[in-house]
Amino acid sequence: MSKPYETTLPQLLLDNAKNFASRTAVREKEWGVWQSFTWAEHARLTAEFAAGLKALGLDKGDIIILIGDNRPEWLWAELAIQGLGGLALGLYQDAPADEVEYIFDLSEAKLVVAEDQEQVDKMLTLKEKSQHLEYIVYHDPKGLSQYDEPGLMSFEQVRDKGKAEAGRFGDWVARVSPKDACLIATTSGTTGRPKLAVLSHENMLSMAYNLGQVDPKRAKDEFVSFLPLAWMGEQMMAVASGLLFGFTVNFPEEPDTVQNDIREIGPHLIFSPPRVWENLAAKVQVKIMETTRLKRFLYNLLFPIGYKYADCVFARKKPGLMLKLAYVVAEFGLFRALRDRLGFSRIRSASTGGAALGPDTFRFFHALGVNLKQIYGQTEISGISCIHPDGAIDFDSVGEPIPETEISISDEGEILSKSPAVFLGYYKNEKATQETIQDGWLLSGDAGYFNEQNQLVVIDRLKDVMHLTDGTRFSPQFMENKLKFSPYIKEAVVLGGGKDRIMAIICIDGEIVGRWAESQLITYTTYQDLSAKDQIYGLIEEQVREINATLPEETRISRFALLFKELDADDGELTRTRKVRRTTVEDRYQDLIGGLYSDQDDVTLETCIQYQDGGQRNMCGLIRLMNVEQGAE
Repeated sequence: MSKPYETTLPQLLLDNAKNFASRTAVREKEWGVWQSFTWAEHARLTAEFAAGLKALGLDKGDIIILIGDNRPEWLWAELAIQGLGGLALGLYQDAPADEVEYIFDLSEAKLVVAEDQEQVDKMLTLKEKSQHLEYIVYHDPKGLSQYDEPGLMSFEQVRDKGKAEAGRFGDWVARVSPKDACLIATTSGTTGRPKLAVLSHENMLSMAYNLGQVDPKRAKDEFVSFLPLAWMGEQMMAVASGLLFGFTVNFPEEPDTVQNDIREIGPHLIFSPPRVWENLAAKVQVKIMETTRLKRFLYNLLFPIGYKYADCVFARKKPGLMLKLAYVVAEFGLFRALRDRLGFSRIRSASTGGAALGPDTFRFFHALGVNLKQIYGQTEISGISCIHPDGAIDFDSVGEPIPETEISISDEGEILSKSPAVFLGYYKNEKATQETIQDGWLLSGDAGYFNEQNQLVVIDRLKDVMHLTDGTRFSPQFMENKLKFSPYIKEAVVLGGGKDRIMAIICIDGEIVGRWAESQLITYTTYQDLSAKDQIYGLIEEQVREINATLPEETRISRFALLFKELDADDGELTRTRKVRRTTVEDRYQDLIGGLYSDQDDVTLETCIQYQDGGQRNMCGLIRLMNVEQGAE
């Protein structure tokens, strides 16, 4: 008997178009109005584009690259490619030129679907160097009417080429097997260039199906797709789960309108990396600082009730009658309105993954009444292997394996996984594939263990777990997450491996700290100027002291410095999913790190910053070094 996921992504599209023809499959906000596409229209547009690609000579096994913001055209193009037996490879729109060039050379892609003029200009520059790139297809024509380059055409032109043959799409889809490769996803590349993970239809759909068994999705659900479709987490939700369960996928008008658009839709499902949840929590706290005295009073009065209720649920205890009544008052007096402001009025499934989420952030949303769950997985296992079951939330763990997934811990403490969602291998990198898949087990590179409740606890990357000179073991990622819960701290890098003390390099949140400075009548000009102010050092020292109070004495932060710039993916300091490239940071700022471990009061630091267009600028400045224990420089 076949399993529900033993099909293909484009076949599910055709099935949904047949079974739910007039139901809304996709919405996009354009010019302030939500434009809807039914499942029948969704399938027709995909079929026309697929036939157009075939007319251009593209077929089974070909790789086509997609780059741009989240738009329906990305879905139509991806499913068209997969319907022909090809592979879709998504790129982050802000990926640096050398990384894009590397991926094009490796994949030998003949066609790219680029969103707009900005991306087209990048691709035209690349086309001059590439031996393989023949066609550039765009779907936002603004600013492109005068372009006349060979191989450049609009999305509509490709569709027009395919309209006559679009009826054959079903036949082409029928030739595609569930075990065929359909997607290439770039890994986060924390240690260098990203690798290209190859996944099959079965990989993607088995993961979506098994996740749905413990975190149900329904056909009437609404989902807002606002994170890059090049990210595996968004592929998991907007593509695989959307097709398998038939819910509606909504695309915001612009990145800047996401929060308002989410509030208009009121999604039932939301999945975001920790940075999004941390930012939301920080913004709520900032808004409370700026609101009226009455609202601030209500927040300070009622939110602790939410924390008490959440802590009771985490401890798997039944809340007492008085606490239940108090929570009802808090719900009507604060939480319901606050959830509505965040767009969470109908939220049923909220999850986070891609990195560890700080316990304080986790606790904040549960106090608010959002059933936030931690999930765990990698690109190489199609996104998900573990999630918290309902009623068993524990923010120190990442939950339990989803159905058909086995988790084992190696003798070295490494997390190993086995499931039908494990990827096919890395594209043109057999050596890395053999190092990552051994005897059917996926080696995660993460250190972890099962707790007493049989839930998986992820400590950190195996290579990143550090020891002080006295043998004390600590997780820098855990401490960084605690630091980032402060609304004033945007990024942090904790140091101390092989040293006698723990130090931190901290990047302030320029917008939030700037507002605080203005409220204190502190004048400043630039981010660099703001981060050097005595009052800002005092503010951050207070935050570090509070966090130190929650840590064992031997793993407290002794000293810190405020960096005069934010860590940036364009400078290679972060991955595109905002994970710290620790080796790069330690390399670039070795003088600053050396200063932290000396008796110096300050360090003169010089570094080079990179712009998206390839331009560079040198930055230089004096950075103070703050000793936390003494509360002085």
